[in-house]
Amino acid sequence: MEAKQWSVKIYINESGDDTTARAVLLTRDGTHLSGTGHARRNPADFPVPEIGDELAAARALADLAEKLRVVTSRDIARFAEPPVPSWSW
Repeated sequence: MEAKQWSVKIYINESGDDTTARAVLLTRDGTHLSGTGHARRNPADFPVPEIGDELAAARALADLAEKLRVVTSRDIARFAEPPVPSWSW
């Protein structure tokens, strides 16, 4: 059995204290989904850019996961058998 491979790429942009990330899922069958995440450093915190990168990336992945769940739910509903009517006698 051949293993399937999906790829997720994360793109991170920083502008001052703001960090934005985009997580993009690509599958073999051409499915393309993306999620976004944002982080903003509190001016009172130490400037550690990696923390903003990590937080924005985590939020982008969470957004991507939710979008994938929604697509999956729609696919399940589309291929499910029609509901059996309930008769009350």
